[in-house]
Amino acid sequence: MPLTVAVDVPPRDREVLESWLRAPSLRAGLAQRARIVLLAADGVPVKDIVERVGVSKPTVIGWKKRYLAEGIGGLEDRPKPGRHRVVDEVAVVSATLEPPPERLGVTHWSTRLLGAELGISHVWVGKIWKRWGLQPWRCETFKFSTDPELEAKVRDVVGLYLNPPEKAIVLCVDEKSQVQALDRTAPTLPMRLGVPEKQTHDYVRHGTTTLFAALEIATGHVEQTCLPRHRHQEFLTFLKQVAKTYPRRKLHLVVDNYATHKHPVVTAWLARNPRVTLHFTPTSGSWLNLVEVFFSIITRQAIRRGSFGSVKELIAAIKGFIEGWNERCHPFVWTKTADDLLDHCRPGQRTSFTRH
Repeated sequence: MPLTVAVDVPPRDREVLESWLRAPSLRAGLAQRARIVLLAADGVPVKDIVERVGVSKPTVIGWKKRYLAEGIGGLEDRPKPGRHRVVDEVAVVSATLEPPPERLGVTHWSTRLLGAELGISHVWVGKIWKRWGLQPWRCETFKFSTDPELEAKVRDVVGLYLNPPEKAIVLCVDEKSQVQALDRTAPTLPMRLGVPEKQTHDYVRHGTTTLFAALEIATGHVEQTCLPRHRHQEFLTFLKQVAKTYPRRKLHLVVDNYATHKHPVVTAWLARNPRVTLHFTPTSGSWLNLVEVFFSIITRQAIRRGSFGSVKELIAAIKGFIEGWNERCHPFVWTKTADDLLDHCRPGQRTSFTRH
């Protein structure tokens, strides 16, 4: 075929090829081939096409021949010759589930370490981990309760959540101790487009307070007070405040095993006020107390990123948050049965679940 012979391009093909040249997101290779064919169709010599498109002469001749033989479809990319490397996914998964050898001196695999160990690309390792849900860099914690009354306490507390006594109020009570009034050493830089809020990592500590809170699970309402310490005296003061807030009603209070909750003075007061009953969570089982969920919320939304020049400012921020919370509060709904929980609380059992 003479190099100056034009390529016959039907009007329909020409329309498609010209649309390729106008498309902003088309692959560069396809646009280049379309331009070669259109120039050839206009009778432009090969040497001129080489100069205009910036490719070699064999490339121009090759794409002209491909178009003449196969049409527009021949301009598409074809699979490259050669056998694709087969990666044994089972071997990657099995190796991931085993600890790294001691000679590496690491506690867990990274994609590059495992790739080098198996002689494959770390990219393949990452893809296989994603496909199989493997995340060796993550580690979660758990703790089994050693309380001899574990089952009885779990059934007692969960029973209050799922089947509260009639005409009684269930409250989750606890203290968040040592809440620090931290003052950043420089003003916080506000969030901007594409830039998160920034704070200095260092701070000045102006003191601490203890937040006592009682969460009413039926409504989500929180009764609170902030006191300098968390002895039995402060706990009893808060108990009296809660009792005054809910007069002439039977109160069932879920608390943990902190010593102040069982102090003889507290026990004596409870004996004189039989309408108030304490229900204890198991040892190492304070997660059963729903007020811990509220403590997590107030920490994330009002305390951790705050800057407080004094304990007074910290207490004002805590009270302000709880006032707003009580205006928009909602019930805290427990869904797990005691049997569901006990399956996770004993050694040798599963140790995680996603919902309460």
